Amino acid sequence: MKKELVQDSQLVSNYINGNENALSILIERHKQRIYSFIYSKVYDRDVTEDIFQDTFIKVIRTLKRGKYNEEGKFLPWVMRIAHNLVIDHFRKNKRMPKFDNTGEFSIFSVLSDSSLNAEKTIIKDQVESDVRRIIEELPEDQKQVLLMRMYQDMSFKEISERTGVSINTALGRMRYALINMRKVIDQNNIILTN
Repeated sequence: MKKELVQDSQLVSNYINGNENALSILIERHKQRIYSFIYSKVYDRDVTEDIFQDTFIKVIRTLKRGKYNEEGKFLPWVMRIAHNLVIDHFRKNKRMPKFDNTGEFSIFSVLSDSSLNAEKTIIKDQVESDVRRIIEELPEDQKQVLLMRMYQDMSFKEISERTGVSINTALGRMRYALINMRKVIDQNNIILTN
């Protein structure tokens, strides 16, 4: 007799509808991958255990509050929670670089820190990946100005000349690009800096 594998999405639904055992199955199914991911970042079994438990406490709270957005992507969602908790751990232990943002929204400061050890390099790589993904979601005109300003180090005058718009329009597009990036970061609980 062949045993059918119940999909993650069905188990999540079962758990939300009161079947506590469904969560146990999900944890058992994915624990090795999640645990290994956390351990590969912190290299400490006790810390890994703590973060693993905190990850599922957050999963349970989110599911019980009805805040889980079902897209059939349970494992990537849990991995993102674990990733954010790893970063929180480093931040709490002051093991991440400090950045002086002077109240300004400057996620790009993390990209230019040259004093990175292996741990910080992993975090920096993840931040760069997150920033690239967020930039890709911007409207084309905002994305163009932001890339010219932040990655090509162009002045707004140069951007204005290259794009054929006024300096004020270029400034406005940059402003809206940053506002839109903030919205995406807030909506997805993405942690980019301290």
